[in-house]
Parts: sequence; C-alpha cells; structure tokens
Amino acid sequence: MQTKSLMLMLSFLCLPLVATGTEKPNDRAAYYQPDTQTTNDLRRVPMPKGFGEPKGAFLIRNARLFDSTGTPAHPAAILIEGGHITQIAANETAFAIPKGAQVLDAAGKTVMPGLIDLHTHMTYLEKPGLPGPLSEESQSDAALRGMERMRYFVESGITSVRDVGSHGMAPYQLKLWQYLGRIPGPRMFVAGQLIVGTGGHGTESFTFRTAPEYPESQVYEANGADGFRAAVRLQFKRGADLIKLASHFNAEEVKAAVDEAHMLGLRVTVDSETIFTDMAVAAGVDCVEHPLPRADETVRLMAEHGICADVTLVPYQYIQDSGGYFFSTSRRFTLTNDSTFAMAKKMKDAGVKLGIGTDVFYGLYKSLPQPYIQELHNFEQLGYSSSEALITATRTNSEILGMDDRLGTLEVGKLADLIFVDGQPDQRVDDLGKVDLVIINGVVVVREGRIYVPRHVQEKARIQ
Repeated sequence: MQTKSLMLMLSFLCLPLVATGTEKPNDRAAYYQPDTQTTNDLRRVPMPKGFGEPKGAFLIRNARLFDSTGTPAHPAAILIEGGHITQIAANETAFAIPKGAQVLDAAGKTVMPGLIDLHTHMTYLEKPGLPGPLSEESQSDAALRGMERMRYFVESGITSVRDVGSHGMAPYQLKLWQYLGRIPGPRMFVAGQLIVGTGGHGTESFTFRTAPEYPESQVYEANGADGFRAAVRLQFKRGADLIKLASHFNAEEVKAAVDEAHMLGLRVTVDSETIFTDMAVAAGVDCVEHPLPRADETVRLMAEHGICADVTLVPYQYIQDSGGYFFSTSRRFTLTNDSTFAMAKKMKDAGVKLGIGTDVFYGLYKSLPQPYIQELHNFEQLGYSSSEALITATRTNSEILGMDDRLGTLEVGKLADLIFVDGQPDQRVDDLGKVDLVIINGVVVVREGRIYVPRHVQEKARIQ
C-alpha cells in the first residue's frame, strides 16, 4: 500500500506544468471518486451533491442548434434538468419530457453555447483617478461597478468571464453571489489582483493605488521570488481560480510565481512583452495576454509547449483610434494595428492556440456586444470562418480557461449555459447583436434581450 501511494505521488510530481485542454496543473482528480461533486470553477473543491443546482426542467424545441463541436448547425430539441443538459435529439418526440417542464420555443433562432470572454476587469474604474481615491479603496464601490458590468456582459450573450485583475475582495464576492444565483450575470473565473514587480504594468505614473500599501487595490506590487510567491498565496487564499502576472519581473520572480501557482493547482496567465514574455514562457506560464512583441523563438516555444494566447486585438484598435498608447514604461515599442495583427498571425501560423477576450477598459463595457463582435471579425481577418470564430469564442475559450469538461459546447452532460440568437451567427457574426434569451446553470437570466429577474418567493418568517 505504501509503495502504491508513493508511486501515485510521484506520478503527480511528473505531470507537465503547462496545462492544455482538460489537463490541469497538479490535478487532484485522481484523488476523487467518480461520483464526487465539485464546484463548477477551476478550484474544484468538494461540495454536497446538488448544491446550487436549480430545480425543474426546460424543454427547448424547434432549435437551430450550433453546438460548437464542429458539426454544422442542425434542427434539435434540448432537455435541461438541474442545471445540466440531459438529452439532445432531432425533436422532442425522442425523449420523455419531465412533468412540469417549461417549454421554450426557439423557432427562427439559433441556440448555441454561451460566449466566453477571457479578458475582463469587472471592477475597473471608468476613468483613471475619477471619481478619486475613495473609489480606488472602496470595496462597496468596486462591487457596484462589477454588478453593473455583469449586466452588460450577460445581456450580450457572454455567459462566462475570466476576470484578470480587479479590486481586493470585490471580484470574489461577485463570483460567489452569481454562483449562488443571488445576482444575475456571467460565471466569473477570478484571478484577483494583478501581480507585478514594483513599477510594473498598471503602476506607471502612479495612476492607480497599489497593494500591499493599499490592500484592496487592483494591482499588487511584489519584489523577489519570495515576494511573488507570497502574492500568489494571497490570491489563492482569497479564492483565485487562476493567477495573473504582468511585467516587469525577473526570471527568478516569474519562475517562483508559476511554480507556486501550479503547486496549488492554478493556471497562470501573463500580460507581458519583449524579454518579459521570453522569461514567462521559459518559466512555463499557461497563457500570454495581448499581441505584443516577443522573440520568434518564444512564439515557437509557445506552440511546442501548448502555451495559449489570448490575443485581445480589439482594445488596441480602440487605443489606436484614440491616438496611441503613450507614456507607459511597459509599452516601450512601436504599437500599431499592423504590428498587433502581424503578431497574432505569426502565432496562428506557428500553431499557438488563440482565444478571444475583449479587455474593454474604462467605460467601453457600455458598448457591448460590439467589442466582442469586432474581435470575432478580427479573427475572420486572420483567416477564420464565421463558424470557426464562434467555436473559438466557446469551445476553444473553454479549453484555455480549463473548463472544457463542463462548458464551451452544447452536449449531454455539460452545464446548461446557452443563448438564443435571432439569426445565424455561425454564418454572420453580426447576428450576435440580437441575443434574445440567455440561460446560465439552467436558469433563464435574460429574456427578450434584457435581464430577467422573477418575482421573489415569499418565505415563512423564521429565524434561521
């Protein structure tokens, strides 16, 4: 028995650090029995059976189903029970319909997996320095900003977001309240604070207050390998699903952060450029944000080791439209629309897995879903078909996120996160501007294109 346990432990130590597809850093799955229920996030901790699952069932009929598996859109009926997709057939006559199931008629609409946005900041200030230091430090203000943004995302058909840098504890609370069904919005997969070396990205010109001096800030400045490890542990303690680093750092610091995160079972993504991306890839990060300069050899290594790229072309288009990205020590290179597309094309041609994120900063969330649709058009410009861009926005994004066993495609057994689109977005991505209905975790959260909150259920007055 001791020998068997030792071999099992050694097998974990020999797992690859880079996590691709369903592979996860230091995966604990082998320690769970098959019927163990875990949280529907990247931490995968045990929970009671049925926890958080809604009661009741939905029958979706007359759907034009685009399931993101690579199969062309086809007629289908879909049965949802307890937050999961339990049956799919050409029509509802193929399966027994539970008594009391609600019927949703999708005639004339495409039913598809909910969109995923890999790069968001749900508590971002609308303008640097405004309305001032109070908003930078106020967790209530940060949570309210996040709640407002959640509406814009979910009404746009975005059912999951990867929050890669927000203020203090606010993103964790937003995630929890959404998870419990107490506020409407997309699923949130949270990195917590952005971890940088002192003077790194996000701290230039003293634009934002930073931790640890201001603990509830969006950016955490760390120093030394031990300092980076401590910053990772703090985010893990708070409830992080992944870790987000940004340049600058040195090779020892980024390696320490990656090692610590992977030991804890968390993926690492990095906002970096030039030599810092070279260091991060050598350290074994799982994803690189943005289409910024890096060595050709680094691009090759990304493809070889399965390191993904969330290219975020659209925010740089907005930056170019506003005049350019200036006075930043973490952007010391020429930045143009041609340069960002050239880097994205170089990664695509090398075989790097590309994902879709918007990074809508300041008040740009108010223009959703247009930034997301524009990013899909950017992928078409890179050579993707409309349906391939949609598969990237759903299935591939779920792989990069690490949730492809539960999200990203509409298949039996997956979580019921799906959208109704008035049109055929796999043929015309602009049709994503006409999202009619959104279901998350088997619950309708958007009807007729706007947040739907049913009347509360009156409970008997009692002290819990």
